[in-house]
Amino acid sequence: MAETSNSNIEDSIKSEALSTQQRPQIIGDNSGPQAPYPLRIDGVVVTGFGRGSKELGIPTANLPTDSKTTTTWIATAKSGVYFGWCSIRFPLGHPALDFPSRLPSSRILEPDFQPPKPGFFLSELSQQEGWRLYPMVMSIGYNPFYKNEVRSAEVHVLNGFDQDFYNSPMRVSLLGFIREERDYSSLEELVKDIKIDCEVAARSLARREWKLAGDKWKKECDWLAGKQMT
Repeated sequence: MAETSNSNIEDSIKSEALSTQQRPQIIGDNSGPQAPYPLRIDGVVVTGFGRGSKELGIPTANLPTDSKTTTTWIATAKSGVYFGWCSIRFPLGHPALDFPSRLPSSRILEPDFQPPKPGFFLSELSQQEGWRLYPMVMSIGYNPFYKNEVRSAEVHVLNGFDQDFYNSPMRVSLLGFIREERDYSSLEELVKDIKIDCEVAARSLARREWKLAGDKWKKECDWLAGKQMT
């Protein structure tokens, strides 16, 4: 029995290692996002399941996916992990308005992890209104590991914060799809995959066209800056 158990463990470790090696290290080509991207979702940050920081060491900002959202495509969106940029309108007095976010964003990332910087700047007016811009990964789905019965949209900002920002308006521009959601045999496996998601997103967003640099991305940049689009 012991030999069989050890063999199963070794097979599982090999399978996990192979799965990690087979994962793409970067998403999309250098020319930038392709249709149907960018995809937008916006809303006010709501409370989630409370697991991100406590159990995973990966704080998330939850956006509504029910009748409170105006994002019609999310109901039929493929479940999985996406990446892109998000903007947050912080309330007056929030530390993020005066100080750069501390690094890294979560306990699972290496201390020298560097989030990519966007290829454009928010206008002075947008900044005065409280908007700030960040790279992010976003999970849409049911999280099979926790067997959620309610579909969720959870944003993990790649910059860390000392205070939460519940009830703050958030806009998210999804630029690509990293992977489908999957179940895991342990919490450690789940955390390992999320760490890879963050690293893949950071590498992918570091390229010029994925930073939304250039005139062709002006409309998307204006939307992220808080402008009302017609």
